[in-house]
Amino acid sequence: MTNGVIFKRCGCRDNERRRLEQSCPRLPERGHGSWYFRCSATNLLGRRERARRGGYPSQAAARRAGDAWLSGTAADRTAEGWTVERWLRHWLDTHTSIRPTTRFHYTRDVETVLIPHLGPYRLADLDAGLLRTVFARIAANTNSKGRPQSASAMQHLRTTLRAALNLAVKKGVLDCNPARHIEIRGYQQPHAKVWTEARVAAWEQTGAHPAVAVWTADQLAEFLGAVTDDSLYAFWWLAGLRGLRGLRRGELCGLRWTDIDLDRAILTIERTRTTAGYQIVEGDPKTPAGRRAVALDKRTVQVLRAHRRRQLDQQRDALADGRRWVDSGYIFVRSDGLPINPNYATTRFHKLIQRAGLPPVRLHDLRHGAASLAHEAGADLKTLQDLLGHSSIVVTADTYTSVLPETGAPTPAAPTPAAKAQVRKSKSGRRADHTASPTRSPRDTHRPQRPDNEEALNRVSAAQSHNSKARPKGLEPPTF
Repeated sequence: MTNGVIFKRCGCRDNERRRLEQSCPRLPERGHGSWYFRCSATNLLGRRERARRGGYPSQAAARRAGDAWLSGTAADRTAEGWTVERWLRHWLDTHTSIRPTTRFHYTRDVETVLIPHLGPYRLADLDAGLLRTVFARIAANTNSKGRPQSASAMQHLRTTLRAALNLAVKKGVLDCNPARHIEIRGYQQPHAKVWTEARVAAWEQTGAHPAVAVWTADQLAEFLGAVTDDSLYAFWWLAGLRGLRGLRRGELCGLRWTDIDLDRAILTIERTRTTAGYQIVEGDPKTPAGRRAVALDKRTVQVLRAHRRRQLDQQRDALADGRRWVDSGYIFVRSDGLPINPNYATTRFHKLIQRAGLPPVRLHDLRHGAASLAHEAGADLKTLQDLLGHSSIVVTADTYTSVLPETGAPTPAAPTPAAKAQVRKSKSGRRADHTASPTRSPRDTHRPQRPDNEEALNRVSAAQSHNSKARPKGLEPPTF
């Protein structure tokens, strides 16, 4: 071995318990101590990396081992010399194209679970059996809240580790990804369940509820009727109804008044405002398909105009009282004009549900309900994909095929003749009244038809609030 050093050492100690290393007087004796090699080579990052290996019985064996290490590729040397902890940190440092929220969850998994349990192992040591053993040990522990690890959390850990080791496979450090052989027992992709009368009765008795649930049209109407005077009424309307398009929380929190043209009845999704831990992050929509234009029906325009008037009154009162007001331009703001924290919308939503006495749903579940109502109105699966801004129709199918039959709607694969006739009627209605419709966006080809009783919907009594004229009376699904 020309590029390195071969030496002999032992474990003897002097009278003060210090290791003698290479200064032991017995090293020349045959069979005393063992042989080592020390050398350096370029690693995957293009930097010189030193290696020292020992325990060889002879000088020739140490030389052969050193030559073998130097003749290997940078990937082989990385697998032998890098620990899982070092690789996971390298993966996080080089994985710069992911969204901040994704990075937050990856970092949490790596720092709190994967490094404490897998960090000391070498990459070359990883195999399916080792990972199954370690994951069984993780599953037997409790989480940060003192509860057993859920199947969903274990599945997320597997996804994070698999993503990190995929890079090792791509770089040639590993021949295959051992994380793909990990099986998480008890994990099932959650599917939305409709709050039928039987489920509501069971929830009232036991308190148990589905992980993902959606309201019926009557329940959504009851909720919107109960929150008519809430300052975020327009938020709940856009999230749960809005022509049955179901905007995401981040899309709603990122909306500015410049993104809406109320005269032309067009709303444009340009940015999102979400959270990564305690940090608020603003950026592009979740997927390229999320950047879209959305046509607004007449009742939604009324809701937004009423919300705008409320916000202007709030601004005028704040300035008159000498209180601070920031003209941030956002649609949904706090009492000082700054945009709301997305987590506040979630917390507020849960409190309003409790006050209304309705079965619990998540804020994001309003999208599921909007999709089911849109499908009940006759929209097919491709239409739902465009309405919801999904990147793939597979995402739409996997999410909604389990909930749509429970709503009494036709299945996505085979729309009923009545639904097809409803679609044809909607299209003919648009052609007859195309001069009054808003400008069409290339991504917004599914505009709801205006209801026949439009004049009755616009009648408002003196006793009604400024939001009441947009209040649904039964949420009759519009046609597409």
